[in-house]
Amino acid sequence: MRIIAKRLPPDQLISLLLTMFEALGDPEKNCSRAATVMINCLLQERGGVLQEKVPEIMSVLRSKLQEAQGEHVLPAAQHSVYLLATQHCAAVVSSLLGSPLPLDSHTSMLWRALAVEPRLAAQVLGLLLEKMSRDVPFKETRAFLLGRTPDRVATLLPLSATCALFEVLSTPAAGPAVLELYPQLFVALLLRVSCTVGVQLPRNLQAQERRGASPALAARNLEPCSSAVDTLRAVLLRSGSEDVAQRMDLEGGWELLRTSAGHEEGATRLARAMAEHAGPRLPLVLKTLACTHSSAYENQKVTTTAFLAELLNSNVANDLMLLDSLLESLAARQKDTCASVRRLVLRGLANLASGCPDKVRAHGPQLLTAMIGGLDDGDNPHSPVALEAMLGLARLVHLVEAWDLRSGLLHVAIRIRPFFDSEKMEFRTASISLFGHLNKVCHGDCEDVFLEQVVGGLAPLLLHLQDPQAAVASACRFALRMCGPNLACEELSAAFQKHLQEGRALHFGEFLNTTCKHLMHHFPDLLGRLLTTCLFYFKSSWEDVRAAAPLFTGEQHPLPRPHAARQPCLMPPLHRVPGAACRAQAAAAGGPGSAYFGAPDPAEGPGPRGADQGC
Repeated sequence: MRIIAKRLPPDQLISLLLTMFEALGDPEKNCSRAATVMINCLLQERGGVLQEKVPEIMSVLRSKLQEAQGEHVLPAAQHSVYLLATQHCAAVVSSLLGSPLPLDSHTSMLWRALAVEPRLAAQVLGLLLEKMSRDVPFKETRAFLLGRTPDRVATLLPLSATCALFEVLSTPAAGPAVLELYPQLFVALLLRVSCTVGVQLPRNLQAQERRGASPALAARNLEPCSSAVDTLRAVLLRSGSEDVAQRMDLEGGWELLRTSAGHEEGATRLARAMAEHAGPRLPLVLKTLACTHSSAYENQKVTTTAFLAELLNSNVANDLMLLDSLLESLAARQKDTCASVRRLVLRGLANLASGCPDKVRAHGPQLLTAMIGGLDDGDNPHSPVALEAMLGLARLVHLVEAWDLRSGLLHVAIRIRPFFDSEKMEFRTASISLFGHLNKVCHGDCEDVFLEQVVGGLAPLLLHLQDPQAAVASACRFALRMCGPNLACEELSAAFQKHLQEGRALHFGEFLNTTCKHLMHHFPDLLGRLLTTCLFYFKSSWEDVRAAAPLFTGEQHPLPRPHAARQPCLMPPLHRVPGAACRAQAAAAGGPGSAYFGAPDPAEGPGPRGADQGC
């Protein structure tokens, strides 16, 4: 047979091969086996001259696999494809990528035949990565471009390459090749996952799904994002990172990666699992990720930034000497046009407080500059970047050099003050908590300019103890306890410590009465300023805070004792005081809430008690 194969004229070679392929389906097994031997011999000896005929040969092979019933036919076809691929790998890969989706079981087995030898498997994986990245991952329909319902449709070549990668990776023999290409495979598939979230199947495949696919078809892996997630998981399993895959399984990380709402958290959990179970693989992964900050796809930048940011939450960044490269990668994204990327950069920088707290001081100026810049991000009054900056500063201020913090302390205090009354609970909580942390780091060394901000924040903090959101009220408790020592009033600080401990029930009226007594005694010059601030809250949108404002105002002007000589009123007549100020005077003159926290007697109507007495 070898002699025939060597001497056969080229123009007769393909004819003989096609005849042998026909014989594969011969009902006589001996004939079929003989055809298999001849095919393999011809391909081994003369396959080098068949490059132009590869598509035709592959088409005939797939067709015969559909027709033939013998168990020996599939192994024979797999070996034929393997032999052909050793000589014309790119042509075989391109031809198989032309197979219809979803892949049938025979085509899947042909892909797996390309993984039996490590060198060929590495070549095939490299070609598939190139095919997956060559074309755009999706196309936007006219409706999407016009701002209507989002409609992104996956392109066929990257989708086919992703499905093919899964089949090759499913073969145990592919292990060495996967280890060789691990960084490229991991990064390419992570990027593929990120840019296919919410992407639909091509319309012809959608129709196929609606009609119901054949049981022989692997439809479960066809959805664009799911197929990418499954393939990424296969990389981890085949490379020996089973612990990472299992951790993601247990935490629901794979499901999060598939959804728009949970994708960012999914990427974060993947990074956490990698740091814990596959740390030694991270240096090469990060080197491959380095160029992704300039990606044309916003989703890819968000995914990779979330991944990098979470790595700084682990000491693996320091143990593997990755800290500087991670900080550089995040710094390169600080001015990105995408707000989510800028927000995640700040989260990553703040994560240094958890992952490498002993390194914060050395990088203090860089970290503080980034956080303070985040407070001023954009024109959006509820910028998520500003929220992340406040959360990050609260974690960092205790670890940076006092001198580095002092230069920006006043700016931060002024900048976060408007957030105390934000409509969004998260902003109120974060800003008030940060204010408490700023006070904490200033204990015993509070400059006059910052003390002004402390004093200015007292009224909002006291009133927001009645905030309808428990998290905001808790933040106010913490902030007031931290403010106490900076006010240089032991009695007031002791009152804050006594009444505002976490978990202790607060009798607001009693606490406010005690607080105001100390304020009037030790800070009489502040009363006008506190009153002015309180007037703002008479129209607060939060009922409990609105009710607390006249109570606070009244406590600053207590009722005269019974039978005591009536003191002249120093406030202007009620008819000259507009709106909220008039109500504040009424409270001070004995209106509802001046001596207790409650509603007036219904018989008295909405007006203040004692208002008819005049001043």
